[in-house]
This record gives sequence, C-alpha cells and structure tokens, in this order.
Amino acid sequence: MELLIPQYALVKLFAAVVAGGLIGSEREYRNKTAGFRTITLICFSACLFTMLSIAIGSNSPDRIAANIVTGIGFLGAGAIFKEGDKVSGLTTAATIWVSAAIGMCIGSGYLGLAAVSTALILAILMILSYVERVIDDLNEMHQYRISCKYSEDMLFKYQRLFTQHGLKAMKGKLSRKGDTFTGSWTVIGKHKKHQDFVTALVRDSDVIDFEF
Repeated sequence: MELLIPQYALVKLFAAVVAGGLIGSEREYRNKTAGFRTITLICFSACLFTMLSIAIGSNSPDRIAANIVTGIGFLGAGAIFKEGDKVSGLTTAATIWVSAAIGMCIGSGYLGLAAVSTALILAILMILSYVERVIDDLNEMHQYRISCKYSEDMLFKYQRLFTQHGLKAMKGKLSRKGDTFTGSWTVIGKHKKHQDFVTALVRDSDVIDFEF
C-alpha cells in the first residue's frame, strides 16, 4: 500500500512545530502552565486539522476549522484560575488561542503570514512584558491589613501615613477587639512607595501585626 503525502504537507507540519516551539519556549522560560510541549502540540494539531479540512473537501470545509476554535476555547479556559480577587492565566490562555490560529494559518498555506504573526507574538510576550512591569511598578496595588494598639486617633494615623508616602488608600473593613485595632485598606501607588511604607510599619512600635 502506497503512502500518499500531500504536496508540502511535511513542510507545513514542520513549520507549525517551529512556530509553536518558539512561542512555547517563551512560555516555558516564564514557567507558565502551558509551556513548550503544550504550545507546540496545539500549533501542530491546528495545522494538521486544517490540512485535513482542506483535503477532505466536503461541502463545508470550514466546519473542522470552526470546531478547532471551539476546542481551543475550552483548552484555554483551563489555563485561567482565580485566587482571591486576582485572576491569572489570561495571557497564557490568549497565547494558546493565537498559537492555534498560527497553526491554522500554516495549514492553509499562508506561511509568510504565519512567520510575521509568530514574530509579532514573541515581541508582545517578550518586549511588552517589560513595559507592563514598568506600568505595574508605577501603579502597584496591595491589600494591607494592620493590627495595632488601640488609641483614639489610630483610625486616622495610618490613613495619614499612606498619604505621607504618596500612596492612595481606600478604607476597607475596620474592627476593634479589646485593645487591638485592625484595619484593612486597598492601596495604590509606586512600588518604591510601598516598600518605604512597609519599612515604616516595621519600625512602628504600635504595630502588632500586618499583612500585605
């Protein structure tokens, strides 16, 4: 039995492995849940399904491609998780989605477009992540929970201390138990300002305990 391989099929599959491997390497380097092998397999399988969709040549050749998009959506959702008020994994989920798109692009024969898209994705993941860190450092948010010895002006002491350190604080839950006062604040400001404020808390003899 003769093994028939469509023209350029192996080239497309190899290109999908290379594109997926490049994107997956960046995710692996950052220790993300979907790393080198996962992204490579996603790109490869999307390419293979797309080629099969074209080769089958049914009345609805786009049906398999549409199901790829649906299936990748479920796979990407598995990379998203919530911890408290923080949602993580959105970038990884988006990377899974776009890696499948590149695989479909290669499977359709648009190798040049896939190459440009891969380069742009790597630029977004590698270069723009630095820009994102700079922005986060300028507008970093923390949840502070401070327990201290009770006094009449204690309610305003730390509110003033936030302001003195250039931080914007939004008052949360306040409570008193015996001689201990506990307050929680959502605080926004520069990373360096947060560090200076924590240092001030460590040196404050009235502070019994704090979390951030």
